Amino acid sequence: MRHNASKSYGFTLIELLVSFVLLALIVTSAAPMMQLSAKRNKEQELKKSLWQIRDAIDAYKQATDDGLIKKTMGQSGYPPSLRQLSEGVENIQDPKKRKIYFLRRIPRDPFATDTALSAEETWGKRSYSNSFDEPEAGDDIYDVYSLSKEIGINRQPYREW
Repeated sequence: MRHNASKSYGFTLIELLVSFVLLALIVTSAAPMMQLSAKRNKEQELKKSLWQIRDAIDAYKQATDDGLIKKTMGQSGYPPSLRQLSEGVENIQDPKKRKIYFLRRIPRDPFATDTALSAEETWGKRSYSNSFDEPEAGDDIYDVYSLSKEIGINRQPYREW
């Protein structure tokens, strides 16, 4: 008996198609997990940014209440802009009139899509004289919120965080 010495090795077209179909199934099942992971990372960044800004606003208010920042009659003691938190405010009790800084920089809202906006413009602002339900900018900044219309993984709109 003679054996055919010219036997070819490799994959058939069917084997290749089955392999590609299996690979496509794996990739499509991993895509939603990747999207969820990316959204979760943005949400963590949003929480961190909101905490930093709100903490800086509270520190500014405390410094005003302690008499370190000049306050005129009728002012709430909250900063008039987010920019003041990073640019600094003169300490009126310091003989050298050095500035007090509350933020190194203003963080961007991670859900803001317009890259032309400054970091300060990516946030919604609520004045001390406005309600939580209908936030509006005013003479001061009592709180900040995300302008995103998206809803978080926890089913709560980012505007309400």
